[in-house]
Amino acid sequence: MAVRAAVLPAVGSPLEITGIDLPDPGPGQVRVRLAAAGVCHSDLSLSNGTMRVPVPAVLGHEGAGTVVTVGEGVGHVAPGDGVVLNWAPSCGSCHACSLGEVWLCADALSGAADVYARTTEGTDLHPGLNVAAFAEETVVSASCVLPAPDGVPLTDAALLGCAVLTGYGAVHHSARVRQGETVAVFGVGGVGLAALQAARIAGASKIIAVDVSPAKEELARTAGATDYLVASDTTAREIRGLTGKQGVDVAVECAGRAVTIRTAWDSTRRGGRTTVVGIGGKDQQVTFNALEIFHWGRTLSGCVYGNSDPARDLPVLAEHVREGRLDLTALVTERICLDGIPAAFENMLAGKGGRALVVF
Repeated sequence: MAVRAAVLPAVGSPLEITGIDLPDPGPGQVRVRLAAAGVCHSDLSLSNGTMRVPVPAVLGHEGAGTVVTVGEGVGHVAPGDGVVLNWAPSCGSCHACSLGEVWLCADALSGAADVYARTTEGTDLHPGLNVAAFAEETVVSASCVLPAPDGVPLTDAALLGCAVLTGYGAVHHSARVRQGETVAVFGVGGVGLAALQAARIAGASKIIAVDVSPAKEELARTAGATDYLVASDTTAREIRGLTGKQGVDVAVECAGRAVTIRTAWDSTRRGGRTTVVGIGGKDQQVTFNALEIFHWGRTLSGCVYGNSDPARDLPVLAEHVREGRLDLTALVTERICLDGIPAAFENMLAGKGGRALVVF
């Protein structure tokens, strides 16, 4: 059965909206009709080669929808069930999984090398980051679907699969923000907005949002920012000025740029913690001298998928949504149809957008 999808024909090429032929789900697979998919900066990183996946591919790694059919051996979901897609399913048996660090699973992205569909002309297609959510329907491994939480519309739940898990997890699992601490979030895109809300939920006393765009201030404050700074050469000094000349307890970097990572580090107090969420390229080199590492006693850590376990964290996030503590609609700056995906990518390239939601 042919469905429409956004295909990346080659690294660096524009996305093409075209028909693709999806097979019936095989053993251990699920076919899902998408309700919505988030346009995330990681998809841009895949399209421009910062992160490498086999091509041609259908991108899109956060989404939610309804099960159409299931293959043999699938028992945790059934046709008609709402599901959230999990782009990084854990195998449960590798070294990282044995340590409980499922977000570092060695086999999480093994499915991205598979051929999961073909164009109507017969060209093999790969499923981006496992799930190929930029399509009307997709076929995924059963490990890539989680039951959608009750009380959360599927068009909102799509964002739970990446942006919210990543931003919330960066604050709660990686940085482990405590009641009363001060936090700075660098980058007010979808993940940054989720991190701002997570810092508010954690009880941070001061939450400083930093972005290159003055236009994002209202959005940031709605998400929980108490202060807003337009990024500049003096950002670290300004943050220290807002925190009694000490610096923040925690900085969360969501841009993946060397200068932003360095500024986030410089913005924390002595003994402070910087969590890097943004995905930067190999050319982004960050330097420190040995003396400052000793003197400042700061911690710098990477953060993959918010150090989250989707099966564990999805119900927690859903409860925050139902209780009004977490607003998923605040993460979305634009709602588009499938044919609008190329335009959404152009906006991201031009630095105009925060996050778009594709509604099918």
